[in-house]
Amino acid sequence: MSPAEWLSDYTLQNVAIGAALLGLVSGVLGSFAVLRKQSLLGDTLSHAALPGICLGFIMSGGRHLGSLLAGALFTGALAALAMLWLTRMSRLKTDAALGITLSVFFAIGVVLLTHIQGSNNASQGGLDAFLFGQAAATLRSDLWIMAGVTAIAMLLVTALWKEFKLVSFDPQYAACIGMPVVLLEAVLTVMIALAVVVGLQMVGVVLMAAMIIAPAVAARQWTHRLEHMVILAALFGIFGGVCGAVISALGPGLATGPLIILSLSVVVIISLLLAPGRGFVWEILKLRSDRRALRHQKVLTTLYHVACQHEDRSYRFDQGMIDIYHGTNTRNALQRLAERDWVRLQTPPPGEPVSAPQWVLTDSGIDEAERLLRYPAEEAAS
Repeated sequence: MSPAEWLSDYTLQNVAIGAALLGLVSGVLGSFAVLRKQSLLGDTLSHAALPGICLGFIMSGGRHLGSLLAGALFTGALAALAMLWLTRMSRLKTDAALGITLSVFFAIGVVLLTHIQGSNNASQGGLDAFLFGQAAATLRSDLWIMAGVTAIAMLLVTALWKEFKLVSFDPQYAACIGMPVVLLEAVLTVMIALAVVVGLQMVGVVLMAAMIIAPAVAARQWTHRLEHMVILAALFGIFGGVCGAVISALGPGLATGPLIILSLSVVVIISLLLAPGRGFVWEILKLRSDRRALRHQKVLTTLYHVACQHEDRSYRFDQGMIDIYHGTNTRNALQRLAERDWVRLQTPPPGEPVSAPQWVLTDSGIDEAERLLRYPAEEAAS
């Protein structure tokens, strides 16, 4: 196929558009789940959607996507509210409530799925594809449903942006100023259930948790502002979705859902490694820089202490003596201090034998040493 024919392929267009919609809504709503420390919420709601899919099939008598997604949204929202009720009305922590809700609803879903598979309904074939997703079966009519759900979620986020932002960062203060925190948390959680519903056809129940969390985790590494984080998460989600769809089209027989998650995983790994200020590489570089700075400070304060003991601010230090005191070669540290004009090389008097370079503290070096000794805690913190 030529590039034009490849891009105009009906199935690829449907899968790419659906994956982009899924990435958009997952990135935006997943940001709030990550900030509220509910990373397992997507996993719980995706598993809780399985009994709703089965109920929608039983009530409609066939695999009508609208009925299946409506049932998934109903049980997903019910599971979300059950989780909130358990955390509010009992002493259970959020992770325990999520685990209980996931197990109960998924068990019900497996029982219903087994019942359907044992029936004589011919249209039940392939219903278990919702466990792992079946992106290639996405129709243009399915995209309209996904677009509608995505639009509803985006409108709610836009309308309640300030409220969601405050509830995510400081729910206690939000309650103090009279905001309906419980209602807002319920709306936000149900919206995440909406995102799960959008992704069932593309990614499936099992992998939907990663779709909710991965874009937000990657975006969090690059910014400290919620506005930027939500935009980046949406872009990462769209990128991962489209990349997974394209790679799946290039490699016949490759499942689209797992490839979408793998594409997002690459984005997460790159973000964790290279994000400025928070990535592992930057942390390692900063740690090495701090260690070098600490060694330089130790050499400087050592020179200051020795000069004070000799009551001679212009005392000449033999580099060999400094090396013996610190148990290592201090030439690089002394040269770095000299670059900052805190020490300088001292030329010995004529006729005096010299075994190693000699250094003296400068006035600015004395001032810096006194500052370090006066405010050690402040310097360590900086």
